[in-house]
Amino acid sequence: MKLNSLNLGNISIKIPIIQGGMGIGVSKSSLASAVSNKGGLGIISAVQIGYEEDNFEKDNDNANLTGLIKEIKKAKALTKNPIGINMLSAANNYKEMVLAAVKEKVDVIISGAGLPLSLPGLVKGSNTKIIPIVSSGKAASTITKSWKRKYDYLPDALIVEGPLAGGHLGFSEETLSKSPLPSLEELVTEVLDAIKPFQEKYNVKIPVIAAGGIFDGKDIAKFLKLGASGVQMGSRFVATDECDAHINFKKAYIDSLKEKIKVIKSPLGMPGRAIKNNFIEKIEQEKEKITKCYRCLKGCNPKTAPYCISKALINSVKGDVDNGLLFAGSNTYRIDTIVSVSDLMDNLLEETLEYL
Repeated sequence: MKLNSLNLGNISIKIPIIQGGMGIGVSKSSLASAVSNKGGLGIISAVQIGYEEDNFEKDNDNANLTGLIKEIKKAKALTKNPIGINMLSAANNYKEMVLAAVKEKVDVIISGAGLPLSLPGLVKGSNTKIIPIVSSGKAASTITKSWKRKYDYLPDALIVEGPLAGGHLGFSEETLSKSPLPSLEELVTEVLDAIKPFQEKYNVKIPVIAAGGIFDGKDIAKFLKLGASGVQMGSRFVATDECDAHINFKKAYIDSLKEKIKVIKSPLGMPGRAIKNNFIEKIEQEKEKITKCYRCLKGCNPKTAPYCISKALINSVKGDVDNGLLFAGSNTYRIDTIVSVSDLMDNLLEETLEYL
């Protein structure tokens, strides 16, 4: 027995696992190419990807364009298989970054943090596939209708991200404070039902990909049985040799405790899941003085923001984890060792086939 490929138009992903895009700098060309070489879909996070460029402080937008182009080129030199990027639709330089990725012939663009309503227009005439991230059947229906009406384009797939994911979450604080939380199973079923009329009307298959809190092959098998065409996993890929983050970042994942993985409020006012560390405890008590604004995200006001999210994420990815933000999924505490991407993918595949 073998798993069905994840088909995104004319692009086929042999093993239906997408490695989640993790920024800043956690998933770049090293991690993404390693995942793609094993038959999954490796994803580069485009968020503030130019943080190591010399002009990052003075010319943030151009530094990020340079960094993105470099990482796509590096990844393509390391693998012949498809490579994607993840681009937040809330980014101020969204359009320019997407156009640069398309010019570099990136295979897939995944976009969330709001509905990426303009995305089809930016990839027009290219072979780049586009996948929005949604958190409800309503959002899936809204974006599919909008893309079809404005651009005559249907999503190449939909990623359904549940409330157990790491990083920014597409749920209100009120929803996240409820018990029980909406389950990913319910959300995947809701999205499958929401897109069924579009699939029937236009005689197409729109793959649905489950994301958020997926940890092992048992989880993968469960969602494939439910009707998903694949899964997206982020946190498991942090504790790998090829992950682009500093070893201290990886060790923070391994040392994490269940009770320390909390939903926090990001400077955007959006909830996000992270490991509660010294940095989180400090900014919960007192607002950090922001001396430099990178204008990275729409709606972020340095006068009222409790801290600079760019600075916090860059600190952590460079290894200063006590003074940085460590976004992490709800099951991060279950990770106990650093392995190669090859071994992780092999184990996930073996477990999935066992439970199917």
